[in-house]
Amino acid sequence: MTKQVRQLDRVIIRFAGDSGDGMQLTGDRFTQETAAFGNDLSTLPNFPAEIRAPAGTLPGVSSFQLHFADHDILTPGDAPNVLVAMNPAALKANVGDLPRGADLIVNTDEFTKRALAKVGYAANPLEDGSLDEYRVHSLPLTSMTVKALEDFDISKKDAERAKNMFALGLLSWLYHRPTEATVRFLEVKFAKKPEIMKANIAAFQAGWNYGETTESFSVSYEVKPATLPPGLYRNISGNMALAYGLIAASVRSGLPLFLGSYPITPASDILHELSKHKRFGVRTFQAEDEIAAVGAALGASFGGALGVTTTSGPGLALKAETVGLGVATELPLVVIDVQRAGPSTGMPTKTEQADLLQAMYGRNGEAPVPVVAPATPSDCFATAIEAARIAVKYRTPVILLSDGYLANGSEPWQVPEVDALPQIDPAFAQPGQEEFQPFKRNPDTLARPWAVPGTAGLEHRIGGIEKADGSGNISYDPDNHDLMVRLRQAKIDGIARDIAPVAVDDPDGDARVLVLGWGGTYGAIAAAVRRIRVSGDKVAQAHLRHLNPFPANLEEVLRSYDKVIVPEINLGQLALILRGRFLVDVIGYNRVRGLPFKAEELADVIRDVINS
Repeated sequence: MTKQVRQLDRVIIRFAGDSGDGMQLTGDRFTQETAAFGNDLSTLPNFPAEIRAPAGTLPGVSSFQLHFADHDILTPGDAPNVLVAMNPAALKANVGDLPRGADLIVNTDEFTKRALAKVGYAANPLEDGSLDEYRVHSLPLTSMTVKALEDFDISKKDAERAKNMFALGLLSWLYHRPTEATVRFLEVKFAKKPEIMKANIAAFQAGWNYGETTESFSVSYEVKPATLPPGLYRNISGNMALAYGLIAASVRSGLPLFLGSYPITPASDILHELSKHKRFGVRTFQAEDEIAAVGAALGASFGGALGVTTTSGPGLALKAETVGLGVATELPLVVIDVQRAGPSTGMPTKTEQADLLQAMYGRNGEAPVPVVAPATPSDCFATAIEAARIAVKYRTPVILLSDGYLANGSEPWQVPEVDALPQIDPAFAQPGQEEFQPFKRNPDTLARPWAVPGTAGLEHRIGGIEKADGSGNISYDPDNHDLMVRLRQAKIDGIARDIAPVAVDDPDGDARVLVLGWGGTYGAIAAAVRRIRVSGDKVAQAHLRHLNPFPANLEEVLRSYDKVIVPEINLGQLALILRGRFLVDVIGYNRVRGLPFKAEELADVIRDVINS
């Protein structure tokens, strides 16, 4: 039969099922094929913290949302056009996000009375008319998969597990995705289990063939590749971009990279990725706890390496004492905090921006450190290099605040030329004619010398007890302590001269409202600003990478607008700092739901402020 092919400019798909149904793998494979096809894309994985959450329950639902388009996009999308629900829990947890007329593909095999009752359905929603506003495709995905694999020498359980590949094949047909890379992926993933490999490939191909032959889908869809600047692209997640950025910083500085880390969600993938790159001289150390991890990283910095430690909010609290030691010893150290919902264990797999005040002030004494934050998954690469540049040049710990949304989300990334990346000069101390003074400062940066241990003529004391200016001898002199505290603060403040001014996107220059963001809110803010401008209203946008020190022109920018909106996934931490620092009464918009902002909710906030 001849099927119609309909052109679309963008699509938002959400795969949802039990955390054991392989929804993250399914979404990731669809994403990789979409990236290879050339669409612009943005993803939002969403999954429970438990290794195997209770099957068939709402807390156990795992989902993966992908927004892909033939043009530049900024977010994973506010609401899916297509929902694939593998069981009643997945349907109930996600159907509220579907707009009227959306496609709903449901695995009917799982809609048993017991499964329905487990999530509170009194009647089968596929039969009671409650889904009439959607285009429902009721398919027995599990039994069709088992039927397709009946000739393979595998258990029924293994055959049922392949239903995600059947669904992936069907969606790949429906949206004209390439398939070759997924077949190669399955060949590698199950290379040691040949029969399982063949079965999963067969399930994937059966899903494709079902779409091609069934009358349930009379239309397939095509989203043409996006027009992007010429260059080499790859799909990249925030955590992988951070890992690559750290390697690039190591290469551009000539310093060996040492990562001291303790596994913690959602930062662990940085450790996993860096452990694969020994050929670049990367050394990874999985410590027994967070304190040992940062101590090893600081020790590596003392020894002349690029010391890095990775963690999330609870781990940052544990590392605070050693970060303070890094402030006192004035050694380079990069501390990456991939923020998650807290306090305490909180919601480990959900995103938040709640660690800004901890990063700024969470140490004893006057212990200032630079703080930077990436805006997008791919921006994590450049921000990691910037954190390393500041740490090395100014001999200081630097905290990089990523978050769960950036860490797990992905987008196309244009691979840069290595020679175009910033050069980082360690400028190690060299023996001279005069006696070495370990705290004699560079007059431009106020950084002290970085002396590699064992270098003849550069013997010196180091440690957490206060040092005398210049000589580095232990000192309890009150005036010296006052001087050293002020010098350490002045060193950090002086970094403002070495960073770009905050750039404001204000096309006509006459907007009266500014939306100021930081970190992973960039995409939602930018998408909301686009919507406001399309409707004819004027609004300006700015986004901060450097949170300590702020860009030198920030106060001038803030005072240039009648109203400043600061959306944050916390209870107003940047807003608090801005009010205290600049006495500007910014307008905070704050939600802490463990989810990124939606563009339309921010657009509504902006409209309300413009019209108030």
